[in-house]
Amino acid sequence: MAQVKQKIIGLKNYLESRILGQEDLVKKMIIALLADGHILVEGAPGLAKTKAVKTLANCMDASFNRVQFTPDLLPSDITGSDIFVAAKGDFEFRPGPIFANLVLADEINRAPAKVQSALLEAMAEHQISVGGKQYKLPPLFMVMATQNPIEHEGTYNLPEAQLDRFLMYVKINQPSAAVEHSILKLVREENNNEGEKRDLAAFKDKNGTVSADDIFAARKEIQQIHCSESLEEYLVQLIMATRTPEKYDTELKNAVSFGASPRATIALDRCARINAWLENRDFVLPEDIHFVVTDILRHRIILSFEAQAEGITSENVIARLLRAVPLP
Repeated sequence: MAQVKQKIIGLKNYLESRILGQEDLVKKMIIALLADGHILVEGAPGLAKTKAVKTLANCMDASFNRVQFTPDLLPSDITGSDIFVAAKGDFEFRPGPIFANLVLADEINRAPAKVQSALLEAMAEHQISVGGKQYKLPPLFMVMATQNPIEHEGTYNLPEAQLDRFLMYVKINQPSAAVEHSILKLVREENNNEGEKRDLAAFKDKNGTVSADDIFAARKEIQQIHCSESLEEYLVQLIMATRTPEKYDTELKNAVSFGASPRATIALDRCARINAWLENRDFVLPEDIHFVVTDILRHRIILSFEAQAEGITSENVIARLLRAVPLP
């Protein structure tokens, strides 16, 4: 188990050395992978969202596919379809790009609802249905979806049921000037000396390729991380507060139409344990919950029309509830 943890920590450190200025995204990608969940990332173009998941796949013994979502995309373009094979005189299923360990759904909000429904089954049940038959996806399966916060023309709002399937909804920002300078140097090195290939080879020589079995072993160990009853009660109260926020903060009365589902409770517990494990602890602290709570609840709180008109965001609600719900 110590060797598995060393591999995962080495993977995280390597990703941070290649995806500069996005340490938060890197750690939450690792958390999503270990939690058997999916992650939605929102950020402006050029912030290394695609590079992050590609680099993760390169470090692992895992397959990777990228799907560019467009308004004319069809469900079969993702799931695959039955093709008539003349030589056999019968139909044969040809799997689509969803059959991979890591799938990048680029600009996911540009595809219509019928495409989203096909992805929903894959995310929720790790299977797809074609021609009345079900096909299982790989045991190690994670979708990383991206969306652009700038352009909204030709986009569709993701269904609430699908949003709830995402373990976390992470927003990333532009890097600082110092990080921008480091990115410039890194890209020059990659172009001139093939630095990325060299560093990847060095990472694999030191840590070995991270396999699906390593991820499964880490998941099993994480289940043993201790969370006290008082912290579990605090975690549950945070979720309950999203459903009746006025009990904790009277100014939030009528601000929330629907609070977080029980899926959020499970996700918060799981991710807090993983963060504690990554920090080399065998017990959960409040800071583990606080590190992931905003990304877990951001997309699960549905605001009222009044709150939206007043400019209140789900992040505002979460921040106020974190101040209002007493720590154990």
